[in-house]
Amino acid sequence: MTHKNPFHVVKHRYITEKTTVLENLKSATSNPSVRRCESPKYTFVVDPTANKHEIKDAVERIYAHRNIKVKAVNTSIMKPKQQNRRGNRQPGKTNLMKKAIVTLQRGDSIED
Repeated sequence: MTHKNPFHVVKHRYITEKTTVLENLKSATSNPSVRRCESPKYTFVVDPTANKHEIKDAVERIYAHRNIKVKAVNTSIMKPKQQNRRGNRQPGKTNLMKKAIVTLQRGDSIED
């Protein structure tokens, strides 16, 4: 089995308002259903051809200095959307993107 470069599998973190809320669920105490989310979750943009095992290995290798363990990986493919480009009337498309929501073991964290 060949190991891919982990930085080719995991491109970068995907940070939006929704992903920030998802990351902060582990410390939320607002209602009983949210309090059960004790494992931190982080979202990454990954290679569209990568599978869950490759994503898990890549995240663990990138953050090896923090000694984290990945509990689960959920993936979704964001299909290209049709959009009008600004200066001209010709339509364009956004790029295809694959997201991975990585759940870490309880007590692990990527941030300081």
